[in-house]
Amino acid sequence: MTDTISRLRQLDTCAVSDALDKLGLPSAITGIERFSSDQRIAGRVLTVKLDKAEGRPPAKRHLCTAAIESGGEGDVIVVEQRTGLDAASWGGTLSLGAQLRGIAGVIVEGPARDIDESRELGFPVFARSHTAHTARGRILEVASGEPIQVGDVTVTQGDYVVADGTAVAFVAAADIDRVLEVAEFIVAKERAMGEALRAGKPMSEVMGANYEKMLKK
Repeated sequence: MTDTISRLRQLDTCAVSDALDKLGLPSAITGIERFSSDQRIAGRVLTVKLDKAEGRPPAKRHLCTAAIESGGEGDVIVVEQRTGLDAASWGGTLSLGAQLRGIAGVIVEGPARDIDESRELGFPVFARSHTAHTARGRILEVASGEPIQVGDVTVTQGDYVVADGTAVAFVAAADIDRVLEVAEFIVAKERAMGEALRAGKPMSEVMGANYEKMLKK
């Protein structure tokens, strides 16, 4: 595991989102929920784009299998399924295959299924929603490794992501070093605030002007 991913794993989405805000970068995405574990995940992004099957030739492979086979330890698969169809973009057998490859988890802009199966495996599935409806005849993979859209953020393969019980935050590869630096500063500042509260300092002083100005550019 690279030092970059190790550092990212120590941060929650709130710290990363605050750093993105401070740097004027696209911020964290809300509304994608953690369904199958209590784990925070962080890693390099592998992208998959899905679309409606109607009017397209039959798929040559099952969706997301190419990403799993190309992935490795600590990678995070991110799937775009913005068709509006209630059709699962991820399922239990995919979770098993990804887990065996060492993939850290999956994030789906759309529905996922087999949530209980993924929970039994301990494989983290983050998704916009969940469904029992199969992808068969409804959606298929149209691209792997190409830019996708998650919320209002364009996500490129090789970007970084952290996801937890609060949100999902993507960081472009070109920005990761400065985002980590700012986020680590924020975490250190908030840790010091906690220590001050435990030492008896009044809340109004701890949460004073310095805190309010912390994210100003």
